[in-house]
Amino acid sequence: MTDQSEEVTEEANPDSHAVDEQLGEGVFRESMGPGSSLAHLYRGEIHRMKFWRERLDRTSNWAITLMAAILTWAFSNRSNPHYIVLLAIVTVSIFLLIEARRYRAYDIWRSRVRMLQQNVWSYGLDPGQDVEDDDWREKLSRDYHTPKMKVTLEEALAHRLRRVYLPLFLVLLAAWFFHLTAYVSGEEWPASAAIGWIPGTVVTACVAAFYAGLLVVAYRPRTWNVNGELLSNDVSGWDYTEK
Repeated sequence: MTDQSEEVTEEANPDSHAVDEQLGEGVFRESMGPGSSLAHLYRGEIHRMKFWRERLDRTSNWAITLMAAILTWAFSNRSNPHYIVLLAIVTVSIFLLIEARRYRAYDIWRSRVRMLQQNVWSYGLDPGQDVEDDDWREKLSRDYHTPKMKVTLEEALAHRLRRVYLPLFLVLLAAWFFHLTAYVSGEEWPASAAIGWIPGTVVTACVAAFYAGLLVVAYRPRTWNVNGELLSNDVSGWDYTEK
């Protein structure tokens, strides 16, 4: 009897499965307004972006704290070796890699927020202007179906170097050079840069190559994929009129 009743129900509602499969159709129609499901979606994306933003800040704070601790110990006694500062450079580099990976994940949520801001809220506040991307619905739909990274690891490294880590590395370079010239007695740079059996010229060359690589990664010409970041704009306050 049960099987027969199920067959009768399916025959009475032949489109029941089709309705379930298309349950999300029309959820984000313009007639529903911004106070509907789209607003809840936007709020959720803001929350996830904020969570990953906090993870980035924690990594930067740990890098600065550890760098300060190592420099304090390195200059606390003239007998402390100079390669302690190089150890700080290595440690900050590890934090840079960790933060670049976290930034790639953070950009997933941030790019979605920017997509909604540019094409929904901006257009809703001023319908007289055009949307930023005519295909924003399709792109956002595909990204929810299959989330993908929007920036490469190198671009993430360049972003974090420009924003946070390049000044830290420059401070460490200045501290290392000062330690070699002011704290090491009896030898002059580059001989004072020796580490064990490794000559000072080789150590200096490795440090120079590392910093040259940092500058190349940070400032080489590239097409930025970060939405709304690292763009050269003049400060105009609230005046958005074209000049």
